[in-house]
Amino acid sequence: MPALYRAIALIFGLFLLAACFEDGQSTPESDFIFPDLLSEQRMACEREGGRWGPSPAGGSTCYRNLSDAGKQCRGENDCQGVCLARSGTCSPITPFFGCHEVLSSTGVVQTLCLE
Repeated sequence: MPALYRAIALIFGLFLLAACFEDGQSTPESDFIFPDLLSEQRMACEREGGRWGPSPAGGSTCYRNLSDAGKQCRGENDCQGVCLARSGTCSPITPFFGCHEVLSSTGVVQTLCLE
C-alpha cells in the first residue's frame, strides 16, 4: 500500500509542477518581482554604452565592450576583463560567460567558468 501512496504523491507533485509553467511565452523580465528596478538597470547599462541581453543562466545582464580587448597580456592585472591563456590577449567583453583558460595575476593558467 505505501507504494500506491508514493505513486499518488508523485503524480500530484507533477501536476503541481506543471501548473507552475505557463505557455512558454513568459520571459525572466516579465516574471521579475521589481520591474521598475530592472528597467532602471537596463537604462543605466545602455546609458553607459553597454548592451542589455540574455545571460546563460536565465534573466538578463549588461554586456560591456572593453577598451583593451585583444591587447597582449601576461596576467589578469594587464586587463580590464580576463587574460585569455590561449591567445595571450585581453577578453573583448564583460561578463565573459562560459569556461575559459585564463592567466592569473601571476601568469598561471587556470580554468574560469562563469555561468
